[in-house]
Amino acid sequence: MTEIQKIKDRFGIIGNSHLLSRCIDIANQVASTDLSVLITGESGTGKEIFPQIIHHNSSRKHGPYIAVNCGAIPEGTIDSELFGHEKGSFTGATDSRKGYFEVANKGTIFLDEVAELPLSTQVRLLRVLETGEFIRVGSSQVQKTNVRVVAATNINVMELIKNKRFREDLFYRLNTVPIQIPALRERKEDIYLLFRKFAYDFAEKYRMPPILIDNDAVDSLQNYPWPGNIRQLKNVTEQISVIEKERNISTSTLSQYLPYYQTTVMTPAKLKSDDGSDFSTEREILYKILFEMRKELNDLKTIVYEMIKPGGETPSQSTSIFSKLYRNEPEGEFSTSLVIRPTENLQFDEIQKNNVVESLSLEQKEIELIRKALEKYQGKRKLAADELGISERTLYRKIKEYDLE
Repeated sequence: MTEIQKIKDRFGIIGNSHLLSRCIDIANQVASTDLSVLITGESGTGKEIFPQIIHHNSSRKHGPYIAVNCGAIPEGTIDSELFGHEKGSFTGATDSRKGYFEVANKGTIFLDEVAELPLSTQVRLLRVLETGEFIRVGSSQVQKTNVRVVAATNINVMELIKNKRFREDLFYRLNTVPIQIPALRERKEDIYLLFRKFAYDFAEKYRMPPILIDNDAVDSLQNYPWPGNIRQLKNVTEQISVIEKERNISTSTLSQYLPYYQTTVMTPAKLKSDDGSDFSTEREILYKILFEMRKELNDLKTIVYEMIKPGGETPSQSTSIFSKLYRNEPEGEFSTSLVIRPTENLQFDEIQKNNVVESLSLEQKEIELIRKALEKYQGKRKLAADELGISERTLYRKIKEYDLE
């Protein structure tokens, strides 16, 4: 048995994808060092397993292992949680308290959703990484710790750096060894294996026969993009296991549990961007459509402006303007005729004032998605954040930004 297979067996990792095996191999190789590791990947891909692999295969395996979800800790208390505080340092600090970095001395600390850390906390973290020193909140005494840091995020950190929301020096300090966890859609050969594992687990848990799927349903499973990755697959398998009385599941039954199934699996051809790349999630498809519609609407507004502005094109001349819009269409393919008639009541100022064609707003679409998620889970932010594929802190910030309280 290979070393990678032993690790898979020990940590319950299912899959034969070479991308997954490569990630496990990197984690195993770096475990014997004290280098910082940054694990990236979409939400639901199982990033939390890899810090455990690193810790249990390192010389620190007998020391403490602490996992901290940085996105779940309020900004006002994050420094106290990580670095500790002294008695009386803030309201409610009735006793001195050790922080995670102090407790995890000679062990490993896993900072999940590290991109959610406030900038002030990022400065403190950088100091720990560089010198092993920290100061408790409300204290002036420098303390030392010997901790291995493994961090993870599902956010594009380089974008945060551009927007001044994440320190570039901290990113490079954390990213000494990067591990990119593949999305489930990049591990198609593993999808059915995972489904079968979850089906048998839930059959045992709920004391019922396991669900089975036919070959067409297997194809549907493998072709669905799984925006929620392994977490979504597990959730769907549990739903079907509990709800469906018939244990042999067809494609039609399966499709009822897969959001946007018709547009992501049943479409005759994949949408492609101008550069030929596939759009792998329905959100990317939606954004592409919105941008294309906005572009076409802006083109139309320009045409109308040129037609009716004082001294502009006359109706008879306007056909040349419309021909520009379709100049790339082969002759005879565009059959819709556009007839422009003079209109006495249509005034340029009136059209300009009322903004004839409204621009589509991605911000409004984001607000709509957040509202729907909150309504679906009756205001429970953690569940809504999981549904949206963002952290609870990010959702809270969006709620405040858009005044959705």
